[in-house]
Amino acid sequence: MNVFDRFSPFIQDYIYRMGWQSLRGVQNAAGEAIFGTENHVLLAASTASGKTEAAFFPILTLLDEDPPHSVGVLYIAPLKALINDQFGRLTELCEEAGIPVTRWHGDAAQTGKRKLLRKPAGILQITPESLESLMINKHMEIPSLFGDLRFIVVDEIHSLLRGDRGMQTFCLIERLCRLAGCHPRRIGLSATIGDPEAAGRVLGAGSGRPTVIPRFDGGKERWRLSVEHFFHTAPQAGEDLLDLPETPAAEPATDTAPKAADPGLGYIFEHTRGKKCLIFTNSREECEAVCQSLRQYCEANREPDRFLIHHGNLSASYRESAEEEMKDDDSLLSVCATATLELGIDIGRLERAFQIDAPFTVSGFLQRMGRTGRRGNPSEMWFVIQEDHPEPRAMFPDRIPWYLIQAIALVQLYLEERFVEPPRTDRLPYSLLYHQTMSTLASCGEMSPGELASRVLTLSCFHRISQEDYRILLRHLLETDHINRTENGGLILGLTGERIVNNYKFYAVFQENVEYAVRSGSEELGTIVKPPPAGDKIAIAGRVWIVEEVDHKRREVYCTMVKGRVPAYFGDVAGDIHTRILERMRRVLEEETRYPYLMRQAACRLDEARDVFQKSGMGNRPLVSLGGNMWALFPWLGSYAFLALERFLKIRCAKRLGLKGLSPSRPYYLQFTMKAGEEEFYRIIAEEAAAEPDPMELVYPGEVPVFEKYDEYVPEELIRKGFALGVLDVKEMLRRVGEWKRNLR
Repeated sequence: MNVFDRFSPFIQDYIYRMGWQSLRGVQNAAGEAIFGTENHVLLAASTASGKTEAAFFPILTLLDEDPPHSVGVLYIAPLKALINDQFGRLTELCEEAGIPVTRWHGDAAQTGKRKLLRKPAGILQITPESLESLMINKHMEIPSLFGDLRFIVVDEIHSLLRGDRGMQTFCLIERLCRLAGCHPRRIGLSATIGDPEAAGRVLGAGSGRPTVIPRFDGGKERWRLSVEHFFHTAPQAGEDLLDLPETPAAEPATDTAPKAADPGLGYIFEHTRGKKCLIFTNSREECEAVCQSLRQYCEANREPDRFLIHHGNLSASYRESAEEEMKDDDSLLSVCATATLELGIDIGRLERAFQIDAPFTVSGFLQRMGRTGRRGNPSEMWFVIQEDHPEPRAMFPDRIPWYLIQAIALVQLYLEERFVEPPRTDRLPYSLLYHQTMSTLASCGEMSPGELASRVLTLSCFHRISQEDYRILLRHLLETDHINRTENGGLILGLTGERIVNNYKFYAVFQENVEYAVRSGSEELGTIVKPPPAGDKIAIAGRVWIVEEVDHKRREVYCTMVKGRVPAYFGDVAGDIHTRILERMRRVLEEETRYPYLMRQAACRLDEARDVFQKSGMGNRPLVSLGGNMWALFPWLGSYAFLALERFLKIRCAKRLGLKGLSPSRPYYLQFTMKAGEEEFYRIIAEEAAAEPDPMELVYPGEVPVFEKYDEYVPEELIRKGFALGVLDVKEMLRRVGEWKRNLR
């Protein structure tokens, strides 16, 4: 097929106006798949490869040839900023053909929304949360709005493959199609898909249509990559070594920070001067702190402020102002950002991205790297890894620079294997089940229990949830006034349920940061997010405390001060780190490879870490003596398998091992005291693992592990079951224990 000749004249004119000499590989492949089949299509291609045009050129051609009688294309994107960015591009593309483009999200004007409701047509751009709102508040208009819907385009689909928000999106797609009586094709777009076949199955779930994944030559990726390491205070790694070879950076640059309060931030300050850059952090709090520090550098150097900020808790005007300023190609400003600028927003000729410490996922690394390198330039990222000097008497696990090793592992996994995290499809999403039950009742009104179950439980993402589990949920919601039974035996929202559904925050299933006050007696110590269960330790106010009780209703944590230390991660799983990343981290420490992207201090710090690794003996066995009855265990497991192992040791093995004081640094290692010896340790855990523990045993007595936003409204028995069977990766944990047994024979 000559794809260009198949396009409508207005598409061909657009291509001529843009000065393109030929179509790219992804555009030819997408054209053949969309024109040549009736299947769903998953387009996986690198950032700035032209995926949006690849999808919309053939879609708009088909709409132009046979105009629909309703909205023809529903475009779903995870961020309002991405919708705003694509709105201008799509409006220009559709203008000549008279195809309207409408934005529908919380910051969009009401004028366009009212016009669309009066005369449904063209392309509707929407976030999952606004689509949820539309399904509830405009329920009666759904058939007229979408009755002749031809395509659903899901942008940045990789961001919707591993959590409740993605499952919500695909629930809404299924509900909308049933309600409107339409059978649109789904087009998924992403730059970072780890398992295309699995992602294709998620994209097409519940539709009865297969997904086509076009193969094409995407061209050669070009990167400029550097990793540098900084201690917060002098001396830096290798400063007393004069004979180390220089390692080339992304470009010639000084490889020590200027004299400043924080050498790592000083390094970023110097290497953003005169350039347009993004500075990625892993949390909103860190983003605020970094931006404040860099602005203080400007003030101290008598320079104009050249740093902006962008994260999800800022007002729309702040975010949009930063986006507009960055789109100016003459701008030499830099933005401190979280994942809100990780996705495919085009903010102009970005020259460089910085990443402070390591992201949790290969996908996140690739997305952040991909913000640069547009318009023919190579993608460029500089990792800045920071840590405090280990204490003079620190145990050797604290002398490993885990973030540095993690950053190297992320890069190497992709370079060597093109590994990206696969979708998570094995969860028990009871929080989302509650949410979709309440949403369905709010939009449709009274239903019999059987009818409600047929609408909700048949949605694809609930395939692991039984009818008995759903009966347990509905009985609980009746008891708690979230739903009521009518005289006719039907179900409607109760007063408590109405208050929840009528709050604008109901539309989102992602968890906002909920702060808990931490108290010791009558003294308030501060606040934390997502507190750990009773018995775990936390660090706050410069001390270590053991949690006595967590009151989720009052958002309070009661604790008592104890002696000792607490690991950096507490009370929550450290991100969603895949086991493959931890396994590659071990190989980074084992091998002698010199990675060409490591700067001088990072290379020295890696050498130090490898020396510690070899001398400790942790390369040969996962259990290492720290002296006396102190031990460290290095399981090299991802977040959820690590959490399963931690609980397995506490609940199933602790008594036989004489194990006490288990302190995890998730997901890197565990420290504890133990009466048993090394061989006895391996024998006992192998015997316990051979009995294949029921995952439900790994939930602490009385524990209600609230992870997702609506867990607090779900019966405790289902929360416990969802955590044990849908969060803890017991299978992966048992596989690793089995490996230890085989290797130590």
